[in-house]
Amino acid sequence: MSSSIEVRVAEAEALNPLIRRLRLQAPAGQALPAFKAGAHVRVQVSLPGEQQDWRHYSLINPLPEAGATSAPTHYDIAVRREDEGRGGSRFMHGLQVGDRLVIEPPKNDFPLHGGHAPVLLVAGGIGVTPLLSMAAELRAAQRPVRMVYAGRSRSLLAFLPALQALLGDALHVHADDEAGTPLDIAALLDGCASDEQVYMCGPKPMLDAVLTAAHARGWAPGRVHFELFTAAAPEAGDQAFDVVLAQSGVTHRVAADQSILDCLIEHGCDPLFDCKRGECGVCAVPVIEGDIDHRDYVLSASEKAAGNVIQICISRARGPRLVLDL
Repeated sequence: MSSSIEVRVAEAEALNPLIRRLRLQAPAGQALPAFKAGAHVRVQVSLPGEQQDWRHYSLINPLPEAGATSAPTHYDIAVRREDEGRGGSRFMHGLQVGDRLVIEPPKNDFPLHGGHAPVLLVAGGIGVTPLLSMAAELRAAQRPVRMVYAGRSRSLLAFLPALQALLGDALHVHADDEAGTPLDIAALLDGCASDEQVYMCGPKPMLDAVLTAAHARGWAPGRVHFELFTAAAPEAGDQAFDVVLAQSGVTHRVAADQSILDCLIEHGCDPLFDCKRGECGVCAVPVIEGDIDHRDYVLSASEKAAGNVIQICISRARGPRLVLDL
């Protein structure tokens, strides 16, 4: 299989003021590679300054039919516009029907696990996209599933009609502006059956709240399956620091609003990476010296305490510098 696929934009639709759905097809109309719920494609985007980069978008399937994604004639994705971002979402929102794109074949870092246990899907904002496909796949398998879909406003929750048709009363919608408060994560987990598996996709604060609540209740590791939909973002109090590359002796300054990974790429380095969200572990680098502010979801508590490896896409230095074995 080729490492890249050319597709054309066959449809483009604004689902709400922030989210746009794009339908991608092979130019000759042939079937595209199969995928399962939770899969994504990497799409090549053009950034300001004629730079090229890649963005990940979950593949969407609302059809509760066995084999619905075994030989798809198109891929549906949804893109949330981020005006403060680097420009990838603005590029995607500017695409028109007929435009060509280069994508990579589907990859699945967020698969549904087998078995017969009931499933709770927890979606925050644009994080609904992989969970819609999961809901359809679970319905096709006649497996018990319910879903909570949360966001600031009902008007910004994409795919509601499809989800309502798919799940009926098994869908609970939480809009902050209607409820007057954010989703109560503690109550949500307290309402789970003892064998219920949780799949969550949404913003980092929501994921952190779910993981913290699950840990506080003594849930077994791996009962909560998750994916973030945003890359690393600066946090309050973040400071600039130096990264020393031990193998060359070169020092680079990492800005307060920049990841180590992006700093290294900016200076011509070619580090390994994939998700840029601290989930996959691909960008792990040994640390020779320095105190690490771990923000990833890959390392265990003991590995973080050892302080000898860092996920450079999301974690930072607590002090003025880190010395990396690069």
